[in-house]
Amino acid sequence: MAVLTVTKDNFKTQVLESAQPVLVDFWAPWCGPCRMVSPIVDQIAEERNDVTVGKINVDEQPELAQQFGVMSIPTLLVFKGGQVANKAVGARGKADILKMLD
Repeated sequence: MAVLTVTKDNFKTQVLESAQPVLVDFWAPWCGPCRMVSPIVDQIAEERNDVTVGKINVDEQPELAQQFGVMSIPTLLVFKGGQVANKAVGARGKADILKMLD
């Protein structure tokens, strides 16, 4: 499944109202650790049909970053049933990100 570009306009429908868990990657193009995590997030999106994967560019969507208290990037949030079920700040390996989803 393709990675969604999440914005304040589609956040409610794509993340909060999703029937399946949603992994959201808060990132920015200038962030080195974000560039390390991004291909891993992309891989998970391709491999897992039971999870929706989205990315939020904090430079373009500062309201969403503020709403969820994102102070450092990358920040990964897992939403289940419209609520934050898991959170990780900083670069993570694939195994750690997959553990967040379970």
